[in-house]
Amino acid sequence: MNTALSWIKAYVPELECTDQEYCDAMTLSGTKVEGFERRDKNLEKIVVGQILSIERHPDADKLIVCQVDIGGETIQIVTGAPNVKTGDKVPVVLDGGKVAGGHDGGPLPEEGIRIKAGKLRGVPSNGMMCSIEELGSDRNMYPEAPENGIYIFGEDARVGADAVELLGLHDTVFEYEITSNRVDCYSVLGVAREAAATFRKPFLPPAVKETGNGEDVHDYISVEVRDPDLCPRYCARVCKNIKIGPSPKWMQRRLAASGIRPINNLVDITNYVMEEYGQPMHAFDLDTIAGHKIIVRRAKDGDEFQTLDGQMRKLDSEVLMICDAEKEVAIGGIMGGENSKITDKVQTVLFEAAIFNGPNIRKSAKRIGLRTDSSGKFEKGLETHNALDAINRACQLIEELGCGEVVGGVVDVAQPMAGKKVLPFRPEKYNALLGTDIEETDMLEMFARLEIEAVKNQEGATELVIPYFRQDLNCDADMAEEAARFYGYDKIPTTLPSGEATAGKLSYKLRIEQKARDIAEYCGFSQGMNYSFESPKVFDKLLIPAEDKLRRTVTISNPLGEDFSVMRTISLHGMLTSLATNYNRRNKNVRLYELGNIYLPGGLPLEELPEERMQLTLGFYGEGDFFTMKGVVEEFFISTGMKKKPAYDPNAGKPFLHPGRQALIQYEGTTVGYLGEVHPEVLDNYEIGAKAYVAVLDMPEVIPFTTFDRKYEGIAKYPAVTRDISMVVPKEILAGDIEKVIAQRGGKLLESYQLFDIYEGAQIKAGYKSVAYSITFRAKDRTLEDNDVNAVMKKILNGLEQMGIELRQ
Repeated sequence: MNTALSWIKAYVPELECTDQEYCDAMTLSGTKVEGFERRDKNLEKIVVGQILSIERHPDADKLIVCQVDIGGETIQIVTGAPNVKTGDKVPVVLDGGKVAGGHDGGPLPEEGIRIKAGKLRGVPSNGMMCSIEELGSDRNMYPEAPENGIYIFGEDARVGADAVELLGLHDTVFEYEITSNRVDCYSVLGVAREAAATFRKPFLPPAVKETGNGEDVHDYISVEVRDPDLCPRYCARVCKNIKIGPSPKWMQRRLAASGIRPINNLVDITNYVMEEYGQPMHAFDLDTIAGHKIIVRRAKDGDEFQTLDGQMRKLDSEVLMICDAEKEVAIGGIMGGENSKITDKVQTVLFEAAIFNGPNIRKSAKRIGLRTDSSGKFEKGLETHNALDAINRACQLIEELGCGEVVGGVVDVAQPMAGKKVLPFRPEKYNALLGTDIEETDMLEMFARLEIEAVKNQEGATELVIPYFRQDLNCDADMAEEAARFYGYDKIPTTLPSGEATAGKLSYKLRIEQKARDIAEYCGFSQGMNYSFESPKVFDKLLIPAEDKLRRTVTISNPLGEDFSVMRTISLHGMLTSLATNYNRRNKNVRLYELGNIYLPGGLPLEELPEERMQLTLGFYGEGDFFTMKGVVEEFFISTGMKKKPAYDPNAGKPFLHPGRQALIQYEGTTVGYLGEVHPEVLDNYEIGAKAYVAVLDMPEVIPFTTFDRKYEGIAKYPAVTRDISMVVPKEILAGDIEKVIAQRGGKLLESYQLFDIYEGAQIKAGYKSVAYSITFRAKDRTLEDNDVNAVMKKILNGLEQMGIELRQ
């Protein structure tokens, strides 16, 4: 947002300050000034001169010698300008003066160019006549300037006057950083209102008078809004007998200072009102509006429309269109159409000032690839009452500038508008929030400068009536902010926060996840991160059956492509893809882990958010086997306080794992995950040429069994007794089944047991295997004797014999 200080002063006439004072004060009061630039920078000793006579240069065909009256004095200037003649009034830089740049329109030098008296081809020249480029501007902002030559003033310019002042260059342009909640400050009036409150000066907005002849605008145009959710208000007025011409110099100068190129009086008025009120407007040639009817409706999918810039735009049903009885004539809030544009032959103009749904305008502009100044303002969410004020201001300017005749009345199609917000006045709450002690009267005076009215309700309490243009004021915190910024942030004392300090730490869930990372990295695994978005083809690569519930996925509404079109319900695809990448790059012994969510929908189509379940996924190839992965899982269990040994069910039923080398991981009867060797066909699908092993732990199932509580038991005072047993075991009996018997029958004396040998070979009869355990016993209160240990060992051996297990001889 850029504004010229002269335009601000038009509404705050008593404002007197330096540019830096203005910058600092406005920034401190909440309207941040990013920077400013003097438009007359490097312009010195430049006056209006009148050419009295012109002669040819005696030694140069392209130069002329001019006698120039600069106001009571005549000087001689040699120039090569092709467009000057006797009697012209031109800007003249006197000896010792300065201009901003050269006539070629290139980059302006930082220090400007100093002009000194001298000779040109032997003829004295005591100054220089200037083009508009040499004065630091260009023809875009001064369309009356010649394309190549000296700038010519009008006949009313006084000889000897300050040429820079006549050109409106004694001004400063300020650049603001306006936050999105302060929509009112995206206008000159909004910034001027802030300046008046900041400097405690009267704010004098333009007085909008009632305009219009005795006719009725409804005889010229009718309006139908079919989508009021996207257009809550549409105002239309008509001006006839239009006379196209240049706008007055004061309007051109204000627009130019704001970076807007003056075009003609009609276009300039709409741009002027847009900057002044922050309300975009559009003008249609009424003769091009079929049926003299405006219809506001959504476009149809697949429609195309040619905008004013000559481009064909593809539309859909989310784009709001302004139409007549037969066709579209504009994209609502973004740009008008080529078929209804204003030309020099226009006789009757239809003015539009509407309020459009901000989010829809932003999305539509992005969708069709066209963002304009108008869409940039609409997407912020304009105030509904502003539309009527702006269109009336435009019609007033039409009459004042003699551009045409305004038809009486206004077509105003609007949804019911809310009244002014009323907030309770709570000075003690504001002071508590700020840590200040501002008096109530001072607060009310600040609010009054912001046009916030204080009234008494029926109970006698003071309430604050918020003006329509302050949409950002909704609660006590907002009012406290208003008090703070005009009281002065620099005046608010430094205080320590109240309350008690608490020690920050991770939540229990995050501590368990951190422990999972620690154990995985301790065991040689590196962390990987994979996308939550996947392709539906993943399930085929993993051999998952068509009817499996894992195929019930959340589909992305606007995916990057088919490969990222669904939310993952299983974490193995990312892990196997990463292992495949490492394998194909010839990395050996790769170990990876990931902590990431899967997304399980409760039902399809979605009626509620899917369940997000954190998964610890481990994967490796190279050194190691099934039991290596099993050891990593048990290491994690032990480190998180899960003292009991997990059970493993070989009937896991996972199609992506080797049918004879997979198992469900169970803890206290609950399935908490699975592990196994990857199915050879799946390895081929991922182009992994080595055996790979994976394990997946469902963290929501694991966490309830974990604990960080540790009980100190002291160092054992009495020696341990160790017995080794070697058994001949049927192959179908698992080591876990044996350990269950040892644990159950070992009693209180059992301290630990450890599998140390498994053997299958010619010395063992067919269908059996040799299994050896080391079992440790210890008593806390005495030294064990052989009889104590023998009794416990007998119980254990009896239990094993009942399973068909024999002691190896």
